[in-house]
Amino acid sequence: MVYISCSLGNSMEKPLKILHGSLNNRVMVELRSGRSYQGVLDGYDVPHMNIVLKNADEMVNGESQGKHNTIILRGDNIIYVSP
Repeated sequence: MVYISCSLGNSMEKPLKILHGSLNNRVMVELRSGRSYQGVLDGYDVPHMNIVLKNADEMVNGESQGKHNTIILRGDNIIYVSP
């Protein structure tokens, strides 16, 4: 299951609308493995929620592990996406 966090006050927006609105903006994605990635959301697919990030920083326990020009994150491994 993928959680998309967004603080919107009292209104509730649909997750795909929030995700779509985050295209071409920086997001943070945390994986089940404990790794997280911060990068520009370049795309996603609806059935599986696979995510493509550009210029992504890879983090483990808050420490940088490297930078990726393009990375595809499998939807099954994603805990949450934060716009």
